[in-house]
Amino acid sequence: MVKFNLQQLDATISHLSKRERLGLNLAVFFVALILLDRGIINPIASKMRSLNKEIQEEMADIKKDMRLVAQKDNIRLEAGKYDSYVVSSKSEEEEITFVLKEIEGLANKSSVYLIDMKPGGLKKTASAKKYFINLNLEAQMEQLTEFMYGVESSSRFLIIEKYQIEPKSKDSSVAKCSMTISKIMLP
Repeated sequence: MVKFNLQQLDATISHLSKRERLGLNLAVFFVALILLDRGIINPIASKMRSLNKEIQEEMADIKKDMRLVAQKDNIRLEAGKYDSYVVSSKSEEEEITFVLKEIEGLANKSSVYLIDMKPGGLKKTASAKKYFINLNLEAQMEQLTEFMYGVESSSRFLIIEKYQIEPKSKDSSVAKCSMTISKIMLP
């Protein structure tokens, strides 16, 4: 085993010329600099780069979230447009009553004479509930088409499932119509 002798090292260095000592000092300096770089500076710089990258990603996420928060009211308003399509906390009877009132309002607006209007049942599927309303009415063809258009373009998602139109009498301009209207509610 070789013993490290400081006195012998000092004696060897003192016998070196000025130029050789300068070269040795520069070599020691560069070796120390490389060890400092590899052992301390490079790991710290690497850790800083990874932290900066994480910060950039978090900032991007925060900006995206801030845009969503800024649009929160718009999203709520847009979602509110579709509330009438989603099953509410109302009972089935209340829901059917609501649909009957809406159809009656459309009939009054179109000047259609409702003879008979009654619930036709409920059909449940995995993706929706469908309320049926059976009605009989009399009207001029213009009024009848206006009523049918009002039903189909209703914001409450009413659909005319089937209808049958016939004249009230031979020479009458009034038509009798029986139809089934449904309202679809999403769960």
